[in-house]
This record gives sequence, structure tokens and C-alpha cells, in this order.
Amino acid sequence: MIRIDAHHHVWDLSVRDQPWTADLPVLRRSFDIDELTPQLATADIDGTVLVQTITDAAETPELLTLAVSNPVIAGVVGWVDLESPAVADALGVLSDHPGADVLVGIRHQVQSEPSLQWLERPAVLRGLSAVGEAGLAYDLLVTPDQLPAAISVARTLPDVRFILDHAGKPRISHGELEPWSTLIRSLAALPNVAVKLSGLATEATADWTTDELQPFVDVLVDSFGPSRMMFGSDWPVSLLAADYAETVEAASQLLEQVSVAEREAIFGLTAMTWYDLSSGHFADRATVRGD
Repeated sequence: MIRIDAHHHVWDLSVRDQPWTADLPVLRRSFDIDELTPQLATADIDGTVLVQTITDAAETPELLTLAVSNPVIAGVVGWVDLESPAVADALGVLSDHPGADVLVGIRHQVQSEPSLQWLERPAVLRGLSAVGEAGLAYDLLVTPDQLPAAISVARTLPDVRFILDHAGKPRISHGELEPWSTLIRSLAALPNVAVKLSGLATEATADWTTDELQPFVDVLVDSFGPSRMMFGSDWPVSLLAADYAETVEAASQLLEQVSVAEREAIFGLTAMTWYDLSSGHFADRATVRGD
């Protein structure tokens, strides 16, 4: 089966600063796709979804251009100003850009917004509707405190595909299953929402083990099921907790309770389906692999 890493980043500090890395020495450098590619091959990963890192409209066209020359990039999740009255026009401009066939989603750093109800603003709802009308998914990057707003919005916009990044960033280092678990089950009750098995180790303690992560993963499996779960490495942010191979291996260990077919879905088919990766240039590679 095709294996997909549904969440990673690249950035070049000589082109654009990433201020959020200022106090993170491990991440305070440039990371490019050529550094990741051999690690993908070692982990038997066939394709990736490249996700935006900063609220800058110029970044998304750059990511699309990068995807044109790097067929391992199966999809791009970009950024537009959701609150802009011209959000549909901005999406239209992106649809005409080289590499537009791999634009599969939009994301905003909601986790950095001071309002817990930012997603529920009328202007944001209008923008999210435009994302759905463009045939794109929307990546939810929220904290546990923002999950109630995410639930409300996903319920209000049933025709938009929502994908929860990093499982809503549970407070694993504090061992706090609640209220995160209850909120996750409410979100998972909505059929238009999927979740990424990503970013968990960086929310855990410095000497984390899979035993520390397992209760949170069990909630995700029980709530969403494999058909609405997808693996994402969150590289290079994941380097704060583990190298790429360790991240992939940890995900495999955390999914030992599911069947082989279900594990294959989490490591590939779910991302292919929810991001509609079969419609881009990656489709030819998927056909070669027989999926």
C-alpha cells in the first residue's frame, strides 16, 4: 500500500524568518526537502503532505512551486486570510498557480489567536465556506481550549472537510486526558472531521515513551477509527522529541492494537482519501504501486 506522511514542513530562513523558532535552537535553521527525502525512503514513505508554517500569503505559491519539482510532495496545505472578503479570489489565484493540482488544503495558526472563539467569527465562517467550496480540506490547528469552537464550526459547516492537526495538542506532559478526551469524542462524532496522528511526542515529557502516549492514541483510535486517522511526522518540529525514524517507529508501536489493514489506512489510505491526493501529480505514482 502507498504510505503517506500527512504532515511536515520546510522553511528557508534566508527567504523568510520563522519567529516562533527563536527560542528553539534545534529548529533555528533552514530545513529543505532534500534533507527529508532520504529519510522518507528509509522509512518506506512514498509521499508527503507539505504544510504551511507562517501566516504569509507568499509562502503558499513557493510551496506549490517546490512540489512541481519534487514528486514526493503529494499535497500542499497552504494559507490564505480567512477573514478577508476576497478569500475566494485568493483561492482562485492559487488555483491558477503552477502546482495548483497539489493544493489540497488550507490552514491558519488558530492556536496563536488570543480568542478561544476565533473560528466562530462570521468572517472566518465565510472564509471556511469558501475553502470547502473550492474543494479543499481545512486543517484545524487548535489547543484543547479551542476544541469547543472547532466542534461548533465543524457542526455548522458539514460540507467542509476538517482535519485536526496533532490531535488537538493534548497536554500529555501533564497526563491530562480530560477534558481533551471528552471533547475529542464530540468532535469525532461529526463525520466531516478526521485527525492526524502527529505531534504527540512534542507534547509529552522530555524522556517520553510510547507508554506515555498510548492512552491518548487509544482515545483517537476509539473515537475516529482508522478510516479517519492519518499518520503525520510533523518533521522537523518532531526533532524536538525524536528523529524521523524514531517518530515513524513510535507510530507503528502505538498502533499495534489495530489490524494490518487498519494500520495501512492510517499510514496511507486515509490521507489519500481526505486530501484527495489521487487528483494531483502523485496519482501516477499511486497507480504504479497498485493503489
